[in-house]
Formats: sequence, C-alpha cells, structure tokens
Amino acid sequence: MQQKIGLTLSGGGARGIAHLGVIKALQEMRIGIDRIAGTSAGAIIGAFVSAGFKTDEILKIAKEKTFFGFSNLLIGKPGLFDMKTFEEVYKAYFPHNAIEKLPIPLTIVATDIVNGEVKYFDQGDLNQALKASSCVPLVFQPVKYDGTILLDGGILNNFPIEPLKGNCDKIIGVHVNSLSKNFNEVHMKDLLDRSFHFALNKDVLEKSIKCDVFIEPPNMSRFGMFDMSKLDEMFEFAYTFTKGIEEDILKGLGTE
Repeated sequence: MQQKIGLTLSGGGARGIAHLGVIKALQEMRIGIDRIAGTSAGAIIGAFVSAGFKTDEILKIAKEKTFFGFSNLLIGKPGLFDMKTFEEVYKAYFPHNAIEKLPIPLTIVATDIVNGEVKYFDQGDLNQALKASSCVPLVFQPVKYDGTILLDGGILNNFPIEPLKGNCDKIIGVHVNSLSKNFNEVHMKDLLDRSFHFALNKDVLEKSIKCDVFIEPPNMSRFGMFDMSKLDEMFEFAYTFTKGIEEDILKGLGTE
C-alpha cells in the first residue's frame, strides 16, 4: 500500500512564493502530496496546488496581481488594506468556493482573536478561510466570521502539522522564515519582522523534529515579507536549495 504524504506550509507573506520552488523540486523527485495544511501564505499556495495549478502558473498569478496596492488602502478602519484583491483572485480561480471540493484535501489555519484559539477549516467557504488565514494584524482589515473575528493563522500556529498527524504516513514541513544574521542596518520593518518570527521560531523548531522531512531554505529574512519585487529570486532560490538536498528528502521518506 502506497504511503500517504502530507505537506505543511508555513506563513511568510511574500516569502510564501518560496513554497512553490520547494514544491516544484518535490514534483521533479516524483513525490506525490496527498494532504496539505497551510497558514497564511502557505494556505494560499496550498489552495492553488490542491486545485491542480502548476507551480509556474501560480507564480505568474502572484506576479500579475497587486495584493498590497494603494487601491486597497483603508482610512479610519482597523487595518491599512482591505482584501478585495485577494477576494477577486479567489473568485476567479476557485469558482466553486468550497474547501472540500479541492482535489487534494486542504486544511486552512486562522486565529480566532476574540476567543484566543486556533481555527482549522477543511470544509466550507474557501474564500473566507483564505482571507482570514492571511489577515496580517494591523495590515489588513479583520475578517468577521460566525460571531467572532479572525486574523492571520500564524499568530497562534505558523507551522500546522496537527491536521496531518494521524492522517498521513509521512510529513514534509516547509518553513520559509529562516532568519539571517548577516546584516549591518536594522530598519523598523526588520525589527517588526524579526521580533514576530523570533516569537514563532521556538514552536517551529519543536514541530520540525516531528516532521519526516523538514525543508527550510536559509537566510530567507533577507527578503521582505511584503516585497513583491523578488518573487522570481525567492522561487529559484528555494527550488535550487531543495534540489540540493534531494538525497536527504528521499531518505526521510524512505524512498531512496
């Protein structure tokens, strides 16, 4: 009986494009994915992959859409940007708008900021779940859902292996927020980015040990979380890195 392989995709803003490079490399290794769990950018990438889009197609979509444009700017509301561009993209590419209709089972992670708990979505409104999962605090307008308020899943679970445990024989975890120590100047955006991910990394480290394969392209913090100008570079970097550890990946999955 063929083993079932689960894929966990971390959040990371624009760095989420690195997931595509990793996935492309895995596909070239003939590694099939049977279930996906993702947070924030990882949930978005996971949805497109689950729906059957090719990695190059997803990269092209990301490059053509302006997710952080001034047209989305909000005045006097609890978030700088609304998520209308995201919603337009999801409606165009996921017309069925149902998580359970995706060919590869997907779990999307969001944070219930009112009750202080993780919310897992594996069925229901795909558009709403994706918006909630990637709703970065203070950047995007919060998502109201079922009497509560949802924000970015990375607040409480930026590396969701839980939905895969017990449902998969092997787990591949991909984390795209490795912190670089090679920098001379620290700007405000860097302080916010590093502070946020220092708080998350302890949890990621503990969970990485429970993965059969853990893939973490190094020094990813040199790419900004909202820098859409280096998508090609991130994609190629993650792809090359993953190809370089092919032997370790196949060994971890027991398929060498």
